[in-house]
Amino acid sequence: MGLELYLDLLSQPCRAVYIFARSNNLPCEFKQVELLKGQQKTEEFWKVNLLMTVPALKDGAFTLAESIAILLYLARKFKTPDHWYPADLQSRARVDEYLSWQHTSIRAKANTILLHKMLMPILTGKPVPAEKMQSLTEDLNVILNQFEEKFLQDKPFIAVTEVSLADLLTLEELVEPLGVGHDPFEGRPTLSEWRRRVEGAVGKQLCQEARQVLLNPSNFSADKIPPEVLEGLKKYL
Repeated sequence: MGLELYLDLLSQPCRAVYIFARSNNLPCEFKQVELLKGQQKTEEFWKVNLLMTVPALKDGAFTLAESIAILLYLARKFKTPDHWYPADLQSRARVDEYLSWQHTSIRAKANTILLHKMLMPILTGKPVPAEKMQSLTEDLNVILNQFEEKFLQDKPFIAVTEVSLADLLTLEELVEPLGVGHDPFEGRPTLSEWRRRVEGAVGKQLCQEARQVLLNPSNFSADKIPPEVLEGLKKYL
């Protein structure tokens, strides 16, 4: 049995794994797991990933959770081009530094905006209050300033002169709020140019394909989400 990747392309880490695998022509079979239908909690998927999260990887009898671990596994197993995860000690350390930082910064702040704008109208019948939206936006802007000043600076990419895993993960985190009409790139020419370079490096058409689920508003309608899943999502507000 070949290598299997369990993904929901609504998820930003899943899109990063998908784009990485596709752009490098890796011999993987993609298995869809729809989070908003609770498919990650089935007994069948539990056998693949006890954490019941996506992405997940199955390579024969070996299974693996967590997007960064999966990306590194794929890069090493298939010996993808060096720029993705450089062999040079200091260049690799830059990628590692960013990957260690992004969980509680870029990911946390961008995803919070998506969750509030998606869930609050469904759960309360009302939009996110203006003052709350302003606070969430300000929190994200603080992080985006840090990203530009500390990690991007005047470089074309985060760690090396070509696209790396750090760039790909970041890009998909930052396009996530686009699914609910919030554009983190607006008014940020440096960030917008970096986005253009990353999409150009991995393939703009591939990126658009990976985001079809995210950018389809009908996927966020209450009638498509089971009540028990909605109940579980309340904790994110």
